[in-house]
Order: sequence, then C-alpha cells, then structure tokens
Amino acid sequence: MFADGTAGSADVGSLWRRARSARCEAKSCQTGEISTAEAAVQSRTSQDAGVQTDQSKDAAQDFQQEVQVDSAHLLSFLQRVEDVVIKELNKNWKSHAFDGFEVNWTDQNETVLCLHKLSYPEAQDQKLQVTSVSWNATGSVVACSYGRLDDGDWATEKSYVCTWNLDRRGLNPQRPDLVVDVPSSVMCVAFHPSQPSLIVGGLFSGEVMVWDTSRLEDPLILRTGMTDDTHTDPVYEVNWLPDAKHRNHFQLLSASTDGKILVWREERDSRLALAEGFALVAQQIPRSIQLKKLARGEAAVGVTSLSFSHFDPRMFVVGVEGGYSLQCSTAVETEALHRTGSSVPLRAPAELAFAPHGGPVYSVSCSPFHRNLFLSCGTDGHVHLHSMLQAQPLLSLQLSKKYLFCVRWSPVRPLVFAAASGEGDVQLFDFEKSSQKPAVSIKQTTGESPVYCLEFNVKQTQLLAAGDATGTVKVWQLSSDFTEQRLREMNHLEQLASEVTD
Repeated sequence: MFADGTAGSADVGSLWRRARSARCEAKSCQTGEISTAEAAVQSRTSQDAGVQTDQSKDAAQDFQQEVQVDSAHLLSFLQRVEDVVIKELNKNWKSHAFDGFEVNWTDQNETVLCLHKLSYPEAQDQKLQVTSVSWNATGSVVACSYGRLDDGDWATEKSYVCTWNLDRRGLNPQRPDLVVDVPSSVMCVAFHPSQPSLIVGGLFSGEVMVWDTSRLEDPLILRTGMTDDTHTDPVYEVNWLPDAKHRNHFQLLSASTDGKILVWREERDSRLALAEGFALVAQQIPRSIQLKKLARGEAAVGVTSLSFSHFDPRMFVVGVEGGYSLQCSTAVETEALHRTGSSVPLRAPAELAFAPHGGPVYSVSCSPFHRNLFLSCGTDGHVHLHSMLQAQPLLSLQLSKKYLFCVRWSPVRPLVFAAASGEGDVQLFDFEKSSQKPAVSIKQTTGESPVYCLEFNVKQTQLLAAGDATGTVKVWQLSSDFTEQRLREMNHLEQLASEVTD
C-alpha cells in the first residue's frame, strides 16, 4: 500500500537579508568651507600737543619788585652783626666737636650675629680641635688648622688645613673648598698679606710648610724639612716678614717652645733655608728692678706667641711659658749663649721683660693705633694692658675663671679688643664703655668647651672668626658699635697709654 519515493528539493530564499541589503548605502558629512580674512588697524596721523601758561608781564614785574633790596639797610645790618658772626666762626673753627666724624650711610646693626658655622666632619670624627684661624688678603676666605691642644698622640696623628670662601655661591659649611692633609698636628696658620692663595703653617713636629690653595692637586710648595735648623718643639707662631733686601718679597718667621725664633728664606728646590735666627736664654733676659728675681720654675723661655709692632718693623713682643711678655728687636747684635747646632749664629733679641702673669702667656697683640701699647693673656684668666715704656701693666682685667687662649686688638676701633676663653666665650671689650667688664660676651660653645683662637677680618671689618675645641669655626657679624670709630676715641687711647703705675 505504501512505497518509497523521491521528491524534488525546495529552496526558500531569505527575504529579510535581501530587504536589508537594499536599504544600506554609504553616506558622508562635511562642513562647509570656512572663510578667513586678516585685518589690521593703524592710525594714519599723529600729533604732539603741550600746554604752557603764557608769561604774565604783571607777574614778572611783581617778582622784580619783590627782590629789590634796600642796600643801605642791609649794610647797616651786616655792620651791626659782624663782630658776633666773626666770633662764632672763630669758635667753630677751633672746635673739635666733629673731629673724626664720618658719615655712615649704611644701616646700623646693634646685635652680634653668627653668620656661618664651619666644620670638617672627618676632623671632628678624630676629635681634632681648631688650633688657629686666618683671613686671606681679600677678606673673603677663612682658613683653619686642625690639631690638638690637650692630650693625645700629637706627633703622629694626621691633621688638616681647611679653607672656605664665604663669597662662594652655594657655600657648604661642612664641605671646605680645600682640605690639605698634614702628617702632624698643625698648631698655627697665617695667610700671606698680599697673595690670597698662599698660607704658611707651623707643625707640632717643628716643621714649617707653605701651601698654595690655588693648586688643588698638590698644594704643598715649600717646607723646612727635618734638619739641624728645624725647631725641636712645636711651632706655635708663624708670620710673613717683608724682605728688607728684596722689594715685594717676604720671608717666613716661626717661633717655638724650644726658645728659638727663626727666619726662613725660599730656596730653589722647594725648600726653606734658615736666613737668621734668635734664641731666648734665661740668663740673657733683662729684668726691671721692679720685678722680683725669676723664681724656680719660671725660667722657661719657650715662645708661645708673638706679635710685631705696627709702627716699627724691627720691634716685636713675645709671650713665654714662664709667664712673661718680652719686648724684642730684630736689630740686636748680641749672640745667644749655649746655642749650638745651627747653620747661622743665633742672637739674643730680648730687651725688656714685663710683669708676669700667674701662668704661661698664650697670646700677645700689639695695638694697630698706638706704638707703645700691647695686650697679653694667659692661663691666669687675666688680660694685661701694657705700655712698652714700663714694666708694670697699665691695667689687669680678669675676664675668665679659666684660661684665656687668645687676645686680639680690633683693626678699626682703637679701644676694642676680643678675647677667647676656656669657658667657651668670645668676649668683646670696649674701654670706652667700661674698663672693668666686657661690652658683649658671646657664647661660642656649649658645655664650656674652650675657644682657642680668633681673628678680626681686616678687609670686611664686621667679621670675626673664632675656632674652638669642638672642631668648629664660627664667623660672627659684629654690630656697628664695634666697627665705627667714636669721637675722640684716639684721645682716650692716648690717655690710657700715658697712665703711669707705681
């Protein structure tokens, strides 16, 4: 009834796809063309105009009438007051009211400020102390020497000389511009008086060295070496001396606790050779009849400090371990006793001994304003004001209960000096204000660490540098009270110098 069969295929097309394809077409959109134009505005003409009032003939006539002078009446007046005016003019001409007065257009500063706190961390890590400071010839660079003034192995311990240019941009107070490694403690430094890059140093070993700070790789240019002429004790004072035989040349002077004061000249092989020398021998020290005979233990003649006169280049004052200050001269001819082994004869320079301190003298300073005045200080905590004309001090001032390590006259104020104390203070003294107590006491250190050295800046007179036992150099800006000379200040200084003690 049923059977298999094959039927034809059927195909049904998609009407949806065909209709959708018919409706799709490409389209695009574009804005219309944008039109641009340039335009400028400029005035075509210019005109200057001014306004001036017309001169009034009446006003000119009024002015001429106002300035008409009754000559007869004026003459009569001048004749009446002539004697009085001449008297007052003569009085003003003879007056000293404005002697020394100079107009100061700068702002007045009444405080003392710490401008810089300089240090070298590597030296501080070794517990080294600042033993000396010095300003260069321009007044912009300060140098310090590192060493030891207390206990420790001074002879073999490495130390440093560091410099900072305070005018340099980006000054880093803990990164010196130059660091010189030195094989022994440096006890003192001094810049050349006219060449800003040269600096001399005295070492604990007895050597004297000269460095050129412009040579960063190898600054050492001169040294004495260790010879028979070299000091056998630490060098505590160095100085530049004008060479009398060669203009614009300098020799070097060094003073040591071995009692010798030596003058060095430059040799061709970067060596310093002995030119002349002096020696302090107890038997050759003259003493005033007002002074007692040197007691036992006071005969030490080791030189701890030295200062040249600003008026006589041959005269200088030294402080010695025995507590005395001695007036000396480079012009002496007498040979020193009991001094052998030197390549040149040593002379005895001492001419006068002044009344002693109660212990070693650590610092002396000759006045830049008076030829006969100098200051001294030492372990007794006193500052002595001396006149070269008498053995006894004009004044004795106790400024510290501990040691006084340094004293310096101001280069601009005749009656001002500064002292560095073992109590950590920098004391500024003004004789015009008081002859008994400091005008200002600046706390340099904490914990009473001693201040060992200080120096006024001769070029930038408002600056004072001080170095201490913590290895720090502080640069202080002084107030105008300490930088401006006062009326009749020189007269006051003369009065101080003319005082005579019994």
